[in-house]
Amino acid sequence: MAQSETVILDHLGIKRALTRIAHEILERNKGVKDLALVGIRSGGDHLAAELQRRIAEIEGEDVSLGAVDITLYRDDFSTRGILPVGKTDIPFPIDGRRVVLVDDVLYTGRTIRAAMDALFDIGRPRNIQLAVLIDRGHRELPIRPDYVGRNVPTSRDEKIHVEFDESLQPIEVRILKP
Repeated sequence: MAQSETVILDHLGIKRALTRIAHEILERNKGVKDLALVGIRSGGDHLAAELQRRIAEIEGEDVSLGAVDITLYRDDFSTRGILPVGKTDIPFPIDGRRVVLVDDVLYTGRTIRAAMDALFDIGRPRNIQLAVLIDRGHRELPIRPDYVGRNVPTSRDEKIHVEFDESLQPIEVRILKP
């Protein structure tokens, strides 16, 4: 049986969503003081870099940028099998900082829980906020994003795919239906 694909956000739609999220982050945090963006590998780290660029354009200041790998913090090894371990790269102290955790798609909340566990092993942020490009529902944990590019109600058998080009720019979001 063939899958059908529907584009739900094109390049310009993604750009608008990330620009809006950048403005919302700045408004809520009253600028970039003590702010850091940490993207979840892989996908969230590319979006965090995009948000960093947009915030710098808007605010004229750089915000700290890091990436976290959650492979060793996952609770689904039995269903996923062996996954390659990536690199966590947070080149700044997170103690006392407002950390915006960035991911591409929010689904059950388990990835976010794993990322928070990884962050707490590194330090003690003042708070953790969550920015996602797509929130598709079906939460299994009490996790709610602070910033959402787009809410896309899905069935459990559908998948959301965020595509990046060779320079790691987000170019398209598709919903894949069985």
